[in-house]
Amino acid sequence: MGAEEKNRTASASTRDDAPAVEPPIENRTFDEIEVGESAGLERTLSWRDVELFAVMSGDINPAHVDEEYARSDRFHGIVAHGMWGASLISTLLGTQLPGPGTIYLEQTLCFRRPITIGDTISVSVAVASKDQTHHRVVLDCRCVNHRGETVIDGTAMVLAPTEKVRRPRFVLPEVSLHERGAGSG
Repeated sequence: MGAEEKNRTASASTRDDAPAVEPPIENRTFDEIEVGESAGLERTLSWRDVELFAVMSGDINPAHVDEEYARSDRFHGIVAHGMWGASLISTLLGTQLPGPGTIYLEQTLCFRRPITIGDTISVSVAVASKDQTHHRVVLDCRCVNHRGETVIDGTAMVLAPTEKVRRPRFVLPEVSLHERGAGSG
């Protein structure tokens, strides 16, 4: 492992004011998973999230990125890309339940309400069933805003890992966005 890779996977230093060491990322194997088991996370949507998602996906629908247009649209303001919320479900599946080694097979989603800047979204997945023969797990998925309103719900089917995975938590790089000047491309 090179020095740069070590820096990105380790989150502790030897200084007294060093941040707490992040726990490793660890999966739940098919045999460990129980019907009814759940996991969750919470995120607050920021304008930066919207911009990053637009850059990453290429989705520049004006409802997501053009404030003037969005004010005149049905939601009267900028709304998140629906898949931003859905990606939080993917985050849970790939990092917590089942976690590393999970293979995403299928997802159904219903987009119930828009997510707007400043909304705090609580995302949860709960094991609905297990298929012993194929090591498949079906999970109920739900995203709820801070007002208690369901914004996204559905189900996911995954191929759960059969071997334990425990790895250092990868530290993501900082990302900066720079506005393009008029006429540049």
